[in-house]
Amino acid sequence: MRVCDFCLSPVEVNYDYKAMAGVLSREKIAEGPFTMWRYRSLLPVEGKEEIDIGTGFTPLLKADNLGRELGLDEFYIKNDCLNPTYSFKDRAVAVAVTKAREFGFDTVACASTGNLAASVAAHAAKANMKAYVFVPANVEPGKLVGVAIYKPNLVTVDGSYDDVNRLCAELAQRYNWGFININLRPYYAEGSKTLGFEVAEQLGWRPPDCVVVPAASGLLFTRIWKGLQELAMLKLIGPVNTHMYLTQATGSSPIVNAFDAGSLHVHPVLPNTMVTSIAIGNPADGYYALMVARQSGGGAQAVTDEEAIEGMKLLAQTEGIFAEAAGGVVIAGVKKLAAAGIIKRGQLTVACITGAGPRTQEIVSDVVRPFHVKPNLESFSEVLGVQV
Repeated sequence: MRVCDFCLSPVEVNYDYKAMAGVLSREKIAEGPFTMWRYRSLLPVEGKEEIDIGTGFTPLLKADNLGRELGLDEFYIKNDCLNPTYSFKDRAVAVAVTKAREFGFDTVACASTGNLAASVAAHAAKANMKAYVFVPANVEPGKLVGVAIYKPNLVTVDGSYDDVNRLCAELAQRYNWGFININLRPYYAEGSKTLGFEVAEQLGWRPPDCVVVPAASGLLFTRIWKGLQELAMLKLIGPVNTHMYLTQATGSSPIVNAFDAGSLHVHPVLPNTMVTSIAIGNPADGYYALMVARQSGGGAQAVTDEEAIEGMKLLAQTEGIFAEAAGGVVIAGVKKLAAAGIIKRGQLTVACITGAGPRTQEIVSDVVRPFHVKPNLESFSEVLGVQV
């Protein structure tokens, strides 16, 4: 079940925070593995064995070079490109597949724009479960290879992600499968908050001033906020005064549109952007993302595809991180927010880079402009204009 039968709101996992506060401490967390499972006590798993492929505790890097470019003195990159299948989706899927096995499913499935499909396929392989993954037929070839290597049942579907998701919702009514982002969605959602836990711990158990996140459904954005709130509730960090900013591509920015209009109603759009990993026209958590943006004193920022590409290049050429286009959206969004004075120079700001670039490298193929020389010093000197 993913929604309440009475009000149709998303189903949430409940915790006994009072009981947890008595036993959970920073020291206890520090005794755990250097993966997301160090926060097992804050996740809805009950079995003795989780599905673990080494997800989480990815680097939080002080980005001084990029910070100087953007006019920010305390700028950090949370590099979730370094998860096992190269995106933050591993966090959510690890919890969802663990619960699927607890519930007795032998098959897991999902609708995806690519990254989620790869993660589901990888975790299913580790869990020795069957997997069916559904993606739009126009997904980049690099992403298809990154999914197919795990040998799931890979299904391409004519239409957008929203069309794929509708098909999966119908299939979920017919088959006794664990659909990661449908009947397992409450557990899938909880895995994402480990990104927020890690940021706070890596900052010395303190919340950042600003967090900037790419938004597709809006779920990750809301869960980072929830993770920070839970740590504060359990007295593991101080009060959370973090400003949350979400970013989208202008060709698929229904949440930003609603924020700019001063509305809490998200009007679906037909995606028209090369930033396919976050191209969801009807975001399931759009309303809740808007609430977080407003309650936190944050905001929402859209950038063009061209700005996203420049953001990808800027991140790579200043900090050595090759992110997918969604990462370019984040960096371009930070650039606009900083230039407008919305994010201040001295504020400790964390940009969440959620997926790696090599799967979609054709987007920036124009950077390949090699010098061509013959195998001798004279040719090298002539072509590059260097004295030898």
